[in-house]
Formats: sequence, C-alpha cells, structure tokens
Amino acid sequence: MRILLTNDDGIGAPGIQALWRALSNIGQVTVVAPDAERSATSQAITVHQPIRVDEYCITEPKLCAWRVGGTPTDCVKIAVEELLPAKPDIVVSGINLGPNLGTDVLYSGTVSAAIEGALYGIPAIAVSLDTWQNGDFSIAAGFAAKLAQTVVQKKLPPNTLLNVNVPAVAADQISGVAVTKLGVRQYANTFERRQDPRGRQYYWMGGQIVENDNDADTDIVAIKNKQISVTPIHFDLTNYGLMNMLSDWQLN
Repeated sequence: MRILLTNDDGIGAPGIQALWRALSNIGQVTVVAPDAERSATSQAITVHQPIRVDEYCITEPKLCAWRVGGTPTDCVKIAVEELLPAKPDIVVSGINLGPNLGTDVLYSGTVSAAIEGALYGIPAIAVSLDTWQNGDFSIAAGFAAKLAQTVVQKKLPPNTLLNVNVPAVAADQISGVAVTKLGVRQYANTFERRQDPRGRQYYWMGGQIVENDNDADTDIVAIKNKQISVTPIHFDLTNYGLMNMLSDWQLN
C-alpha cells in the first residue's frame, strides 16, 4: 500500500510523526508536508511565489520526507504531480493538534489536504485530536492506520473523504466509534487592535467557541461522549432543492 502523508501543523509536529510511524507498519509512506504551521489555510494554493521543496529527515527511526514551503493543498498537488513515481493508494492528513468539527472543516488545512486527495480520485482521510495541548497521539495514530487499511480495501465513493476526530483521553475511556454528520460549530470572534513599533495599526483575531444545540448524531456530540467520530464528507456544495426555486424566478 502506497500512502501519502501530510498535515497543516508542519512537518516537525508530533502528530504527523506519530502517524508516520504508525502508517509505516502497514505500507510505504511518503511524507510531503509544510515546512511550518499552515493551520486554517483552507484550500489555499501558492501561485504568486515559488514553492520550495527540500529533504527532511528524522533519526529515530531513520525516516526521510519532503518539506514544502507551501500550504497543505500545495503539498498534495506537488506530491501527486511531481514527487511520487505513482499515484498513492490513499492520502492521510494529520494528526492535527486540535479538533476539526462541524464547520471547522471549511477552514481546516488538515481537511483541505484530504479534500485535495479526493479531487485527484484518491481515497483520503483527515485525522484530528481533540486537544490544544501536547497530547498523546498514539491512540489516534493506531486508529488512523487501521482505518486507512479498511478504506483502501473497501473504497470510498468519488469526491468523498473521511474526517476523523479522536478524544484526547486514555484508551479505556473511549466509548467506541460513531459514524456522524457535521455539527454546528460557531465562534464569537474578537479583533484586538494593536500598534506596531512604527505606529501602524493592526489587528489580532481570536475567538471563543459558542455552544450550540447539536443533534445526537453529530461529530460534536460524539466527541463530548468520548467517541471517535468518523464523518463522511463530500464537496458537491450544490443546493439541489433550491435549483427548482431559482428556475421559477425566470432569471433569463
């Protein structure tokens, strides 16, 4: 099995390195990942500056990869088009430090890398750990490796990926795996106005999660119940129900 591994936290992040080791037990892994953190880049691509690529290695065990001066989407594109001798059997993105739940997927670089794999017709999964602290990635890595094997064997429909969120708890506290839909995830954004040393004004964006009522079968509720959430996502954003209404508007 040929596996393309990437992320949005950067190639040196502990999440991707844990997943790197786990996936190496089940297949041939090629890592093509950003040289630094590229969180919340969504499906951005680099078109106005060069994309630099160089080799990156860790020593224990000896593993080498490609380090890319671009976005997660760039990484998948350049891997498939230039760096790999053949199309991979699966694209795996993660493990992200922090969850990607509900509408987070619209902003997530982790999920967007998996979307790019699916755009190429390659089965893809995105994996995130539900903590913003330095957590234990071993459970998420083990589950992702098992899921990757299953996905390659069972296949996925076209233009579809799996978004996985794993509770940051001990293995004996995880209460199973839930197949879920996306929940509603909203933030109360704040913009702190600051001034740089030259007196120019700038803003720093932050925000707090707004608690919403969510259906029992959503990814958000699954994580609250300490379940691993697996959400199938496809990216046909067409509102088919509205097409007939728009036709009635006689837009011609």
